[in-house]
Amino acid sequence: EVMMQKIQESEKERKAMAGVTKLARERAKKANLHNRKLRDCRIHYSDIKNDRKEESSIFITEGDSASGSITKSRDVNTQAVFSLRGKPLNTFGLTKKVVYENEEFNLLQAALDIEEGMDTLRYNKVIVATDADVDGMHIRLLIITFFLQFFPELIREGHVYVLQTPLFRVRNRRTKIRNKQVLAAEDAKGKKSDFIVRYCYSEEERVNAIRELGPDPEITRFKGLGEISPEEFAGFIGPDIRLEQVTLHKTDQVQKLLEYYMGKNTMERQNFIIDNLVIEEDRPEEEEDLMD
Repeated sequence: EVMMQKIQESEKERKAMAGVTKLARERAKKANLHNRKLRDCRIHYSDIKNDRKEESSIFITEGDSASGSITKSRDVNTQAVFSLRGKPLNTFGLTKKVVYENEEFNLLQAALDIEEGMDTLRYNKVIVATDADVDGMHIRLLIITFFLQFFPELIREGHVYVLQTPLFRVRNRRTKIRNKQVLAAEDAKGKKSDFIVRYCYSEEERVNAIRELGPDPEITRFKGLGEISPEEFAGFIGPDIRLEQVTLHKTDQVQKLLEYYMGKNTMERQNFIIDNLVIEEDRPEEEEDLMD
């Protein structure tokens, strides 16, 4: 009974898909000619012969100001930018048809080149770069939902990351800072700027920075990526980039995870998905070991 129902459903979906796919292919051809949401980079993960292909990454951002900062400060060889308009569609429970009918997702699929599977994936790291506020968190979850729903291999094979951005900047004039060790460390770097600056990714880092750079340093809270100047942003997406990898616990959890979170958008569901997508720090030094 259940089996029969499944067969009929998949048959129905297949027929629906056939028409949509044809339409989508035509659209994708146009999209690739002019994927206006994509600022591409020169080196791609699918460039077999390029020894920097592993570095190839794409930032998925929301809104013009954020994509502007990233676009101006990125490394054009290895970092591409894809910009979304506002909140993406919640794809929970929808069929693959939506990937083709929704312009943004169709363009994203075209940019990643994963319609036929992972072999053609154009970027090794697909980095979700949204603001650190509630809206940004929601957009992040909607993008992850989209990947879980239609391209779980992308997550399973470890290609999806979330960009960590600093919450605070703490800085003080060199002449005011009393901590001799901080001054000595700064001099050792050979930088002779008027200000000594710390970027803080957590409350704890902020407390430490205030202690180190006292008395009364200047504290700025970053509300959105668009507020961060391109010069500063370059530091957050350069060699010191902080990424969290989105991974799946078990192969069979995708559906459960999606149902639980995206079914009804309650706070506990949101927390559940955040806790259940294992998030692992991606530390720069480990990557260097791999590259040697």
